[in-house]
Amino acid sequence: MTDTAVNTEAQAPVFQIQRVYLKEASLEQPNSPAILLEQQQPSVDIQLGVEATPVAEGVFEVCVTATVHTKIADKTVFLVECKQGGIFEIRNVPEDQMGAIMGIACPQIVYPYLRGNVADVITRAGFPPVHLAEINFQAMYEQQQAQAAATQQ
Repeated sequence: MTDTAVNTEAQAPVFQIQRVYLKEASLEQPNSPAILLEQQQPSVDIQLGVEATPVAEGVFEVCVTATVHTKIADKTVFLVECKQGGIFEIRNVPEDQMGAIMGIACPQIVYPYLRGNVADVITRAGFPPVHLAEINFQAMYEQQQAQAAATQQ
């Protein structure tokens, strides 16, 4: 093999999943058991977040967090917070594409695991599962970029 072939090979883009794991999970039922006897349908508020952190050279942790808060009137029925993490090796990718990879591609890989874990925690707590909707991470990322640009101006 020539030196040119080795250099070309070394510069090939790398995108690999090292691990996907449940980083954090919490469940609170502060008004149980009394709230469980209520007949009203609870309101459900779901918040999602994405964060990316460098772990080592070319290795990043991307986490997707879901907070599911159900209430009847002003009383909490349950509050579930789950953070699903993924460790990704990303090398030789142009800098202008890194944001999209960590804001779109990585969360799309991690999110299905998060959905399953949230539904599982809620079911194990004795409630009907709350299934998180599919998320368009590209639209979410583009919205965040537009907000950041508007804030800078």
